[in-house]
Amino acid sequence: MKSAASVPGRELPGLRGFARWWADGLLAWLPARWRARLVRAPQRVLLQQQGDQLQLWLAADGPAQALARLPWPLAEGALDTALQGPARQLPRYWLLPASQVLRRPLRLPLAARSRLQAVVGFEIDRQTPFAADQVSHDVHVLGQHDDHLQVELVVLPLTTVAALLTQCGSLAGSLAGIDVDAGGQRTLGVNLLPAAQRNRPRQGPYWLHVALLLAGLVLLGLAGERIQDNRSQALQALQQQVQQQAGQAREVAVQRQQLQSLVDGARFFDAQRSSKPTTVELWEELSARLPDGTVLEKLSIEGEQLQLIGMSDQAAGLVAALEGSTLWSRPALNGVLQAEPGQRRDRFTLTATLGNPATGGADGR
Repeated sequence: MKSAASVPGRELPGLRGFARWWADGLLAWLPARWRARLVRAPQRVLLQQQGDQLQLWLAADGPAQALARLPWPLAEGALDTALQGPARQLPRYWLLPASQVLRRPLRLPLAARSRLQAVVGFEIDRQTPFAADQVSHDVHVLGQHDDHLQVELVVLPLTTVAALLTQCGSLAGSLAGIDVDAGGQRTLGVNLLPAAQRNRPRQGPYWLHVALLLAGLVLLGLAGERIQDNRSQALQALQQQVQQQAGQAREVAVQRQQLQSLVDGARFFDAQRSSKPTTVELWEELSARLPDGTVLEKLSIEGEQLQLIGMSDQAAGLVAALEGSTLWSRPALNGVLQAEPGQRRDRFTLTATLGNPATGGADGR
């Protein structure tokens, strides 16, 4: 059964309104099935006069359930006796027949949903024969469409309200509202009792609400501190991991540099070896160019210098014989030729530079 507190545009003042807003916000995060299990629809006790009987109904979120039937007018204490347990603390609504109220359908824009009470209040003079200060009114929402709201303006003259409260006698002070019978043991879910005359059920001591609010704030602060502590620990662990990986990266960089140095050194020595002829190549070239009457006593290679020491019967022509080779360049006699006693040969010392300028030798690079 629809509750009057669920009507759009109804404002809940003070701490109670804040608590209701906070609870609704938290419940909105839960799945619908969980909300249905955790939150029960607000219950009310409906009082409906039927001739000389007073029918009591228990209304929630569906058809009302019959509680008891009492003789009317009520005897002193009869209502409290009929209501057992928690039902005594529920808000009590007087249920009027639909014939005693005036209902007018209205079509309103969606923007008016948050202020329905104020908006329909301006329609009373146009839609009813009463002035706004002569009636008590409420809104019954019929449905919502793509671009508008379909509602009903429900109006009850204040004279009827006064007569009803007089008829109820001492019971009037315990009424929290006046609703309208919609048939099928359902109500419109409105409250036509003026706000100043409504009896509000006691919600517990004020200090208890304040204590619960403070406890919630303390728990929220502790939770925030715990979350911050967890984030700090995670940050420290991440920084340690980054430092460890940075050290490993530096070690890899050093090893890579060492490897690159070894590769560059090996490449350099390979280039040096490839730029100089081998000893076998030198012997073959010398054998082909030196005259038959030439004897070599020493062949030495120091760096890029080739030195030949020996005897030859054509020592003066050795420089010309060695020129033009691709394995050396600039052959020259070192010192003077020395004749060997008793022989027709001269001792010579000859030098040359390994490599050829035309092929990228040492002097041509």
